[in-house]
Amino acid sequence: MLDTTIKTQLKAYFDNITQPVELVASLDDGEKSRELNELLQDIAALSDKITLVRRDDDARKPSFAITRAGTDVSVRFAGLPMGHEFNSLILALLQVGGHPSKTAQDVIAQVQGLQGKFHFETYFSLSCQNCPDVVQALNLMSVLNPNITHVAIDGALFQDEVEARKIMAVPTIFLNGEPFGQGRMSLEQVLAKIDTGAIAREAEKIRQKDAFEVLVIGGGPAGAAAAIYAARKGIRTGVAAERFGGQVLDTMAIENFISVSHTEGPKLAAALEQHVKDYDVDIMNLQKAVKLVPAKVPGGLIEVQLDSGASLKARSVVLSTGARWRQMNVPGEAEYRNKGVAYCPHCDGPLFKGKRVAVIGGGNSGVEAAIDLAGIVAHVTLIEFDTKLRADAVLQTKLHSLPNVTVITSALTTEVHGDGNKVVGLSYKDRTDDSLHRLELEGIFVQIGLVPNTEWLKGTVDLSPRGEIEIDPAGRTSVPGVFAAGDATTVPYKQIVIAMGEGSKAALSAFDYLIRTVPADEAVAA
Repeated sequence: MLDTTIKTQLKAYFDNITQPVELVASLDDGEKSRELNELLQDIAALSDKITLVRRDDDARKPSFAITRAGTDVSVRFAGLPMGHEFNSLILALLQVGGHPSKTAQDVIAQVQGLQGKFHFETYFSLSCQNCPDVVQALNLMSVLNPNITHVAIDGALFQDEVEARKIMAVPTIFLNGEPFGQGRMSLEQVLAKIDTGAIAREAEKIRQKDAFEVLVIGGGPAGAAAAIYAARKGIRTGVAAERFGGQVLDTMAIENFISVSHTEGPKLAAALEQHVKDYDVDIMNLQKAVKLVPAKVPGGLIEVQLDSGASLKARSVVLSTGARWRQMNVPGEAEYRNKGVAYCPHCDGPLFKGKRVAVIGGGNSGVEAAIDLAGIVAHVTLIEFDTKLRADAVLQTKLHSLPNVTVITSALTTEVHGDGNKVVGLSYKDRTDDSLHRLELEGIFVQIGLVPNTEWLKGTVDLSPRGEIEIDPAGRTSVPGVFAAGDATTVPYKQIVIAMGEGSKAALSAFDYLIRTVPADEAVAA
């Protein structure tokens, strides 16, 4: 199961295990159980602190628990945690085996202080890049607190459960048998949902903060670059972000980031956050900005109000709020989101194995999605509004070579149909003759571009007709002391490398503004 190179690497990692660990397997006579047994045998052979026990006592087969011998510290995987979940497996082994987590101590203390019983179940797919964050967060929680248990379930392997629980997107989390959440969630986000006082406590901490010299709103590539460049000037820098990493967290393969031939979004996002943490930057995660209040006097403090009720002040602000997937905005889309309407083919594609799906959008993202899905589903219909596809020629050639793909151009999706529980079809209008058509299918993957996260700025800074923040070549906005960078702005070509450059430029412009602007009395006092 594991090759020699991986075994050598794992053997070195397992030297960090200080507590005996038992792998408790529940298997049947199936092929997947055979593969899992082989994987567990390979792992157990790499450390004298790991033993394999077969009990076959769990209802889900194949599955296995990783248990600290003689204790109730345990996590469970149902299925084979390979692909994106292999790292989750290794982390679970280390943490159950006593190796300390690098998670911040205040977060660890918050987990350990939770009262009550929490049984989490997470359904994942091996191709989902969003799932490991959830699996690893809940695994760590179950290691830290005996009141918390977690089982991570491969949805593709346990299709009966997926159907019964009407799961059509991953990761999907259940708590004590009830739906808890869908999509990527960090440990802090999980805690915020179950620890009802966490938001208020964090808001109070924010209220006590002194004013920043540069405050960055957004933690994607542009925000991270701005924070690093500002902090390197030795000035007081803060970052407030809904989730550090931004849209990069939802990106699968990245092959055009100069000097790095290949990486993946979550890996790059983690590297960005660590680089920012290398400097004296105050990172405030899970903070949504809702209002920008310009300085009352030249050189005065700019205020950013947060969804929690707290607010931050700064002499200068860099707006780098990024963008999100554009929605079709047709009847049925919102109602059936995560019930057949999806936005991540890599994550949710395996849940539609053998079914009929549509992809909306004929750009690179849409065509790539259709190609990927064609290897999993029964049939893909690609629907494009324009008269022709806009994807690169090489992608179009590949798409047209696939026997289970139909391409429809000059088509406008008009409605998503469902039966109350899940998607059953969609309607579209042929733009050449205005005729209406209906497709019977089970899944719809929307890939029609991005919309900037700037609604909260309307009426404060100048926005383009598309909602982008208007900036000059130095990254200045229409508000003195407020700069902007990245996908939320009018800069063309929404690319990671461009966003990083723009974020760096905005921070340098903010620093230039600070050294050329006499601070008002309120800014000096703060």
